[in-house]
Amino acid sequence: MARRVLHLMAGAPTGGAETYCVDALLALQAAGVEQMLITRPHTQRLDDLRAAGVKIITAPFGNIFRSATQRVLANAIKEFKPDIIQYWMGRAASYAVPGAQAKGPAQPFKNIGWFGGYYDLKRYPHMNAYVGVTYDIARHIREAGAAVDKVFTIHTIADLPAAAPMPRAEFDTPEDTPLLLALARLHPKKGLDVLLRALVGLPGVYAWIAGDGPLKDELPKLARELGVADRVRFLGWRNDRAALLATCDVCVFPSRYEPFGTVTIEAWAAGKPLVAAAAVGPAAYVKNEENGLLVPIDDAPALRDAIARVIDDAPLRETIIAGGRESYQQQFTPPVMVAAYKDLYNQLCN
Repeated sequence: MARRVLHLMAGAPTGGAETYCVDALLALQAAGVEQMLITRPHTQRLDDLRAAGVKIITAPFGNIFRSATQRVLANAIKEFKPDIIQYWMGRAASYAVPGAQAKGPAQPFKNIGWFGGYYDLKRYPHMNAYVGVTYDIARHIREAGAAVDKVFTIHTIADLPAAAPMPRAEFDTPEDTPLLLALARLHPKKGLDVLLRALVGLPGVYAWIAGDGPLKDELPKLARELGVADRVRFLGWRNDRAALLATCDVCVFPSRYEPFGTVTIEAWAAGKPLVAAAAVGPAAYVKNEENGLLVPIDDAPALRDAIARVIDDAPLRETIIAGGRESYQQQFTPPVMVAAYKDLYNQLCN
């Protein structure tokens, strides 16, 4: 039975969770799930969602002045009559209203709280179910006090369109040199400074860093201080991740802290070798020398050596590419995700 799902997303203009939310809604819409989204006006790719048939309403989602968003939500419930309301992250979940079998006046819908990280359960009132994107996040939700039978793991997806490699000359990069790609916010937790330090010991290797964030001035300055600025390109936030992945030789993910990291599965889906720091998310899914290479967090020499191995050792490179594709197909494709959500929606509504 088709379900009507109302989604609330109150995230930043850009980011991994925000990108995944849009991809998930597109996949669910294509599979016949009727959806409405309440989100901030700055959310990216709203035109893609509208074109797919997702109804869009915008709201401010303020922390202090909440009445405007509360009115939008109340009107959407009255108009759309959802079977499910899914709240993406804590700010959206803080606006949750009681649904069926939750405290307060009963309404004929069920609430789902989505966790893309180790969020505070207290921000998720009135929930009938919780979804964590990794097994460890699901553990965190249970240990925070959620009933075991209300916690589910549904992995993220990498729904990359087919894309041809970009001309490297577009970013003043030689065609015949090894090219690293990092897809990340320019934030301390992403460990991009470690990548720059590793690059010192990799002469002739270039790096593209695609993202925006608070370190947008500090990281180029560090690259200049390290003497690698001539081999690093800061691309800003990009919406052509598939083309970037098609162009690179190695995907590097040096995060100090990462609950999961969609970059992992994007590299696998694109058939690119992955080198990742052993933050909790990647460490749970990347098997060293099977579907990627894992290095200690904050260890530039180890990161340098792993990148060099991938570049120089063709059999190892092909092994981890093949392992990554297999991992992706087993757990992280849109059909796998859609089936899991449909099963959860039906389970809650029956």
